[in-house]
Amino acid sequence: MRTSIATVCLSGTLEDKLRACAAAGFDGVEIFEQDLVVSPSSPEEIRALASSLGLTLDLYQPFRDFEGVSEDLLEQNLRRAEAKFRLMQRLGIDTMLVCSNVATATIDDDAVAASQLRSMGTLAARYGIRLAYEALAWGRYVSDFEHAWRIVELADHPNVGTCLDSFHILSRRWDPAAIEKMPAEKIFFVQLADAPELSMDVLSWSRHYRVFPGEGAFDLVTFMGHLVRSGYNGPVSLEIFNDVFRQAAEERTAVDAMRSLIRLAERTSLHLAEEGNGKGRMELATLPGVGEPLGFSFAEVKAGDPVQVRNLLHQLGFTCQGSHRTKAVELWTQNGVRMIINGQQATGLEPGISAIGLDVPDAAAAASRALQLKATPVSRRSQANEEVLQVVAAPDGTEIILCQATEGEPAWSAEFGTGSPLPAPGPVTAIDHVNLSQPWQHFDEAVLFYDSTLGLSTRPSVEVPSPMGLVRSQVMRSSDGAVRIALNIAPPVFDDAGDGSGYPQHVAFACTDLISVARTAAARGLEFLPVPGNYYEDLDARFGLDPEFLSTLRELNLLYDRDGDGEFLHFYTSTVGNVFFEVLERRPFYEGYGAPNAPVRLASQFLTSGTARS
Repeated sequence: MRTSIATVCLSGTLEDKLRACAAAGFDGVEIFEQDLVVSPSSPEEIRALASSLGLTLDLYQPFRDFEGVSEDLLEQNLRRAEAKFRLMQRLGIDTMLVCSNVATATIDDDAVAASQLRSMGTLAARYGIRLAYEALAWGRYVSDFEHAWRIVELADHPNVGTCLDSFHILSRRWDPAAIEKMPAEKIFFVQLADAPELSMDVLSWSRHYRVFPGEGAFDLVTFMGHLVRSGYNGPVSLEIFNDVFRQAAEERTAVDAMRSLIRLAERTSLHLAEEGNGKGRMELATLPGVGEPLGFSFAEVKAGDPVQVRNLLHQLGFTCQGSHRTKAVELWTQNGVRMIINGQQATGLEPGISAIGLDVPDAAAAASRALQLKATPVSRRSQANEEVLQVVAAPDGTEIILCQATEGEPAWSAEFGTGSPLPAPGPVTAIDHVNLSQPWQHFDEAVLFYDSTLGLSTRPSVEVPSPMGLVRSQVMRSSDGAVRIALNIAPPVFDDAGDGSGYPQHVAFACTDLISVARTAAARGLEFLPVPGNYYEDLDARFGLDPEFLSTLRELNLLYDRDGDGEFLHFYTSTVGNVFFEVLERRPFYEGYGAPNAPVRLASQFLTSGTARS
């Protein structure tokens, strides 16, 4: 599959965009007219730069408001088009996108539109240019891709074909199956965009909220399946209008874009194989097949001063099993649940989650897949006799450590010297989930990363009110729930950086007896996150709890929820640095996260924070 991307997807100058696209591995680009107009480089210099970077220039776009006009306006449009054809020759581009008329069309007649496109095609042929006619979803008379194709058929000119854009097709809920009826040689170009489900006019939706494949709600796998079966084998290009992407670093956005195409190609290949009728000319690259993560091997907190983190873990029943034999790293355990306190290169660093270790069936294959999906490898210092870990960086910088799943203790745990003797089994049984804050401009990128590299699926996102605005939460989880990662995007006002990345993160531990854990922790001096009395009055009104049970909840600052599958009890510790802990008990089949209690937590953290930034 030949990959391409429109320069309008990225921030920066046209030259910056070309370099970012090449570095991300794209085969070619679409030149968006405005990017060229404002560039200080001549068309010849842009052509030379693209060539030196190994990029083809695949499309010049957009040419607007051409067909369905009066004769005098047609003459002006042809003059405008000829100027663009000469420019395209200088750039070395042989295909131009012609959008269906949204402004100046006054003649609603397919025969007239076809005749005018035929005239344009004849002129374009003199310059070796092809015209890819596209139905805009808000076109005045032509808004349906099948309608655009009928006009192309009527034009009957070798230099006039069509452009298929997934947004214009899927946003209007047109059935893409008709793509297979089109001659592949007349599909001159294909543009892809995903988008979230929104209730708004389609023009605003298109101009501001498109996202890369896999980051929205469109069924692009089925769309691509029809395209492959049509016999099309030209560029598959991304055209994403998104306010956030246009403000983010172009190198990072380009990598996210390429990751989305690689993942889409894989999913399409699997889809076609399942259907058994996926013959086509397009070659779809496949990735190493890896199983889902089997569970958390550990979670790691990095801290310049580990005392507060040690205290919290001790109060929750964890025991230090020793320090690493060559590094300033400690291992704390309870019932096989492992927490790492990392003090390396952490002078002056406030405590925060720095890494997540995941048990996977094949660590080498999982790492290979992640790298092919453009994940950034991370090198961790190790001695000759130490376990070499496979590590990649998530978009927010959290290190994802892919650990080879084994029975019993992992091989790396032998590198920690003997600390306290193993305690008697405690009530904490597993890491239930890890909650990571995400900068607002990279949230969609993070969701795609965890989906594509680890095979975690999304659950419906929720928005939780806090004293400083809404917090959006998206859970990524394995099918059996052994791995759950909650991604939170907080309001920008949460931190001085203005991107919400300072929103506190936490590790949640599952246990078999929350009240017992809470009483033991209280006896050891744990500072619980305080819960207001109004919460318990509301809880009683909603659920009519046993008074003695409600009194216990109030006494220990415990929170409660209930649904048709069971009950949920949990509590939070105070926040140290940028991290806190949660302990929870699911009874018996409750699968949620106590969402009704999240506003209580956020308000309490806000009130107890010295900086009012939590």
